[in-house]
Amino acid sequence: MRRARLVLAVDGGNSKTDLAVVSEDGEVLATGRSGAFAPQRDGAAAAVDVVERALPSGGVFDHVSACLAGADLPMEEEALAGEFAARSFCGDVVVRNDTFALLRAGASAAWGVAVVCGAGINAVGVSPTGAVARFPALGRLSGDWGGGQGLAEEALWHAARAEDGRGAPTALTGLVTSHFGTATVEELVLEVHFGRLDEERLHELAPGVLAAAGDGDAVARALVERQAEEVTVLAEVCLRRLGLLETPSEVVLGGGLLTARDPLLTSLLDAGFALRAPRAKLVVCDVPPVLGAALLGLERLRAPESAKARLRAHYDPSAPP
Repeated sequence: MRRARLVLAVDGGNSKTDLAVVSEDGEVLATGRSGAFAPQRDGAAAAVDVVERALPSGGVFDHVSACLAGADLPMEEEALAGEFAARSFCGDVVVRNDTFALLRAGASAAWGVAVVCGAGINAVGVSPTGAVARFPALGRLSGDWGGGQGLAEEALWHAARAEDGRGAPTALTGLVTSHFGTATVEELVLEVHFGRLDEERLHELAPGVLAAAGDGDAVARALVERQAEEVTVLAEVCLRRLGLLETPSEVVLGGGLLTARDPLLTSLLDAGFALRAPRAKLVVCDVPPVLGAALLGLERLRAPESAKARLRAHYDPSAPP
């Protein structure tokens, strides 16, 4: 009897890496979790080491579907695919950016637009014909703004200026000092400058920025308004590039800032899309993006729709059969 073919699905993110071993009939056989997938910081080999440590079982797979943070350019996707192939996971490896996993996990079909706003921000669009719209996503260097890290860095900038008199008073000053337990904002700035506090920890301020904005702080509200604008424009540009602005299309929202469903940010997004992309349907993705990587893997194996329905039901019991 022929054994069922196996997919290794990987969702490698900035904070964690999730894995799933899925049979071609849609059964989830095993799962695993490891640390951050950061090839741009640690190198491709070290990043794939993170995946290898999280493998829930040994053996060789028939397909690896890896949707990865840091796979922002074709050359990076190729390098990471080569690293997977070198580990003898299997001979058939497809590496995509992690936004593709979010899109496939949250959308009802294989096309639409996804915007992720977690530690960073990025977007991707796929048309019904398979055309793709995406961005380099290299941070401010490539025109990006926002995400938890970017929002927090802006909050710290405003807090520092408010403290020394260069900027308007803001509740963000108290947010910074209370969260990190410093007497002044300047003290925190020096802690970061001298490497005594990891700069990546600044993203911890993001929920407080949203709360301060909701409480009426003008500086914080301006930052949240700008974040909503960035999310909206990313989706709008993807829809326009793909010729979908006038077509009813799903826009999947993911990442911690968007899945938190902050009332102010949500209302700003609703208003922005109503004005700029009124045919779009916003979908907040509540299922793990590794589901999207696994669905892409099943589609690579040409698995039946019943297999995809079974897989989705594993992660979302409320999903229709």
